Amino acid sequence: MWFKALSSALCLAATVLGAVGFDSDGNENIRSISLRTHTLKQPYLDSDMSSRWYDFGGDTVVRTDSYIRLSSDRPSQNGWLFSRVPLTATNWEITVEFKISGKNSLFGDGLAMWLVKEKGRRGPVFGHADLFDGLGIFVDTYKNNRPGVVFPYVMAMVGDGKTSYNKDNDGKETELAGCSARGLRNSNVATKLRLTYFQDKQLKLEMQYKVEDEFIVCFDIENPPPIPSVTYLGFSAETGELSDNHDIISIEAKNMYVSGGNRANANSQNSKKPFNNKPASGGTWLGFFFKIILVILVLGGGYAGWTAYRSSKRRTHRF
Repeated sequence: MWFKALSSALCLAATVLGAVGFDSDGNENIRSISLRTHTLKQPYLDSDMSSRWYDFGGDTVVRTDSYIRLSSDRPSQNGWLFSRVPLTATNWEITVEFKISGKNSLFGDGLAMWLVKEKGRRGPVFGHADLFDGLGIFVDTYKNNRPGVVFPYVMAMVGDGKTSYNKDNDGKETELAGCSARGLRNSNVATKLRLTYFQDKQLKLEMQYKVEDEFIVCFDIENPPPIPSVTYLGFSAETGELSDNHDIISIEAKNMYVSGGNRANANSQNSKKPFNNKPASGGTWLGFFFKIILVILVLGGGYAGWTAYRSSKRRTHRF
């Protein structure tokens, strides 16, 4: 009897605690909704051998059971993959699984992720046109002229449609932020990047390539430069004299918003702190007090059950 009473109390407490969540700053939880229009997974193609939500071109090859290969391990390759409809969410998170691999000891050039106004423009910047308007994330595997920097190197650049990317110094002059990613190429674990953006508040890039399910923060920028409100999500890759396979495995896109409030597009602009999509931890004083009360109720229920059990046992012995 006492065991059943205690179990029921614990289940009730777990249910209530699971329904209440606070982040470390006392703000409401950050929630997300999947963006089907910008998500892409196997088998990639529809029954008519085309994708409803993505276009591709150049030297891109689609293996419906494995990958979308933007460029193969051969010289002078370049290919692209771009969403058919623009991304209009103000706040978003995009997780991409990709793979860069090859057999050669010398390799290049790299892969890029794009959120730009114009899509499918081939050119010299990792297979995409220069003078782009929007955000580019470059996974650069070949070092041209960046003394003191370990490659592969991952960097971000926000283009204004007029500023050129300088390949000769690997974009050093126009770099917003970046990090070295030694071990990314031919990694033994699934290689992923997760890019999170809250308008005027935060631009964060995390990467997985060393340990499964362990993301490393590449950069986390408060008050980043503005990205166009309407962009196309895309990817491109190129090889020169040196080459590699550059594969996209899956794309998962989410619209981020604050639970209990308006959706992402209506988030308050008054907060000076950037949002952070970490799991909720800690809480407000109200939440802490509420949890204490629940613990007391659980202990009280357990004690009441134990007392009832002892009384019942004594009556049994008397008879």
